[in-house]
Amino acid sequence: ECHGWMGVKFHAHPRDDNSQIIIHVRMLDRENDLQQETLGIVGVNLLYAAFFLHHKPELILESLLDNLTTQRIEIDMIEFSGIEFRHVDNRVMSLKLVQLGLSGAAMFGPTGEVLQPSEVLRKRPILVERGSFRPVTKVNIDMIKSAHERFSSEPEVEPGQVVELMEITMRNLLATGKTELTVFLARADVLAAAGKTLLISDYFEYYRLAAYLTRYTSQPIAVTMGVASLQDLFKEQYCAGLEGGILEAFGKLFTKDLRIYVYPLRDLTTGQLSTVQNLQMPGDLHSLYCHLVERGRIKQLDNFDETVLHIFSRDVLRRIKENDASWETMVPPEIAQVIKDRHFFGYREAEAQDDYVQR
Repeated sequence: ECHGWMGVKFHAHPRDDNSQIIIHVRMLDRENDLQQETLGIVGVNLLYAAFFLHHKPELILESLLDNLTTQRIEIDMIEFSGIEFRHVDNRVMSLKLVQLGLSGAAMFGPTGEVLQPSEVLRKRPILVERGSFRPVTKVNIDMIKSAHERFSSEPEVEPGQVVELMEITMRNLLATGKTELTVFLARADVLAAAGKTLLISDYFEYYRLAAYLTRYTSQPIAVTMGVASLQDLFKEQYCAGLEGGILEAFGKLFTKDLRIYVYPLRDLTTGQLSTVQNLQMPGDLHSLYCHLVERGRIKQLDNFDETVLHIFSRDVLRRIKENDASWETMVPPEIAQVIKDRHFFGYREAEAQDDYVQR
């Protein structure tokens, strides 16, 4: 792995305070001469951007690729600081890196700081929960908690070393056709309130996410998901781009020491619980499914909290927008407080809503 840090500290105006841009780069060329050339070009682009584009941070990101392609270099972290960038949100800038294809993923810590993935994930067991988190509910928290307990109890996993990641894909963020930064920051803030690390990735397919994570660690990796997501995993249309279809996708997904922990689903009409044991996959895929279960690659979570199984994010979001106070019982208290304080997800206080209706 050829990677390193680059940065520039400068004065945007005479006698001004310092401003600084730091980036972390991964060189993808296989020859030293080409890597040196790439670094030289990025360095020139960075200096040019600092001098002439410092008033437009988004243009700085785009200019870093001048005379280069994403086949030659990856920039997986950028941090703006100092007087000139006092209004810049580094989380938004990291999201732009993923949008531009400069990086496959961006990572943020619980306090909102931008993290460098290789430093966080290096040689650590990793647990991932993918979701929309609009908003984070008690089910989301119980799912990652239950999976963490099971994963930590595995003999090959060091309990205190597990890194938890709450992942949102770019496809999820672009579900409405464009990325709404206010919605993205709302999700980031509620996850931060829960003390979670957020990963924004451009890896919609799970096997691509697994390949990204194994770049940084040789330790076990676990993914936790609900029954509905597990059923989606076995839909062959998601593997249409692979010559080997679903077999190739699963071969790539389970190549390393990866396992899936499944959170149950309760049918609100019948009360029936869907689990790994009674789930039926379509046609000939059921044999493949049974094989993965028997090999211990797909495991049922049995330490879940039954009292939260009736909670669904879309239902919570609807109740927030309708000002139905019952939503507060469906999310952790600290997250409810953040939503109310910052008016996330369409929340309005009762008095304000009454005034709005009268007008």
